[in-house]
Amino acid sequence: MQGKKDYQEKLFASFQLSERIPKNNFYRRLKGAVDLDFLYPLTKGHYGESGRKSIDPVVFFKLCLVGYLENIISDRKLIDHCSMRLDILFFIGYDLDEELPWHSTISRTRQLFPESVFGEVFTKALGLCLEKGMVSGHTQAIDSAPVKANASMDTLELKVPEEDLDEHLRKVRALSSMDKGEPHRKSKGDRSDKGQRGITASKKELDAIKGRNRKWAKDQDQRPGAGNKGSKYTSNKTHYSPTDPDARISVKPGKARKLNYLSQLSVDTAHHVITDIRAYHADGKDNQQLPDIVKRLKRRLWNQGLVWENCVADTGYSSGENYAFLEDHGIKSFIPPHGTYKGGPTGFEYIETADWTCNKKVDNQLSYIFKCV
Repeated sequence: MQGKKDYQEKLFASFQLSERIPKNNFYRRLKGAVDLDFLYPLTKGHYGESGRKSIDPVVFFKLCLVGYLENIISDRKLIDHCSMRLDILFFIGYDLDEELPWHSTISRTRQLFPESVFGEVFTKALGLCLEKGMVSGHTQAIDSAPVKANASMDTLELKVPEEDLDEHLRKVRALSSMDKGEPHRKSKGDRSDKGQRGITASKKELDAIKGRNRKWAKDQDQRPGAGNKGSKYTSNKTHYSPTDPDARISVKPGKARKLNYLSQLSVDTAHHVITDIRAYHADGKDNQQLPDIVKRLKRRLWNQGLVWENCVADTGYSSGENYAFLEDHGIKSFIPPHGTYKGGPTGFEYIETADWTCNKKVDNQLSYIFKCV
């Protein structure tokens, strides 16, 4: 006999959230494995003694963790997503009839805590992984990835010469050939300082930008990923973002130019645990950031009782200065040189003595000894 399910919502129902979450559910196991009570004394100094109660800091950081695990960068979408997932509600400690925090509360709380608080939370999480034997510290792999800034290219402002900045009473809008005399979309507020609004590039650099601008008008608009046809070439030396002054214009092959940050990430190769992460300006190169990464990561591993021996990275981190820097810190580098590297000069012989000595014969008659310090 064929059955038919009729649904009629009950006025009262007996429901226990913990009974609906399977024992092997990821968020149920994570809830039992992670104790975040250390956050209460860590964040207490950032709250007042009176007024309305804030969101629980443990709930806030759990929501941040869920956003990372579920690959959700919008606070609004994060709250909507959590409200539809029983296992996530159980993880953050909310019942079915409890209203989740407003998405704006998540944004304001993120701005409330300084960078040091997030660093402490990261270090604590790394310590928990270390206790479980998931981090060896022996070999670290380093790589970078662009992170899209929460700012639009349409709101870019044109920088003005430093000597004219004080007299520049109104904003100068960046106009392209497609604007037809109309300004770009106006940003809500200018968060930049005087140094970020002034041109610091040399005349030679500005002339080079003008040349690239002419080339851009001819053929660069047709490349894959260029969504704004006819747009004018913009440079970090001539433009800045008033919405997010720390964001920088950058581009990857086959992609459109965007305002980004550059995330530098290090991973322990034993169980792929992230051991360090930090955002840098997107207009910098990987090899420029390596010394700062090494100093910070080596100190963090040392505080955890770990010794770092090997550094693995791609060719973007290669330079003679970086090779020497890693060697001075007792770290072996596994970083391939650039494709243009052809090796050292021929005819040299390494002599293993107290010093580095190179011997080169000239015309099969003369021999010169060069001391390399």
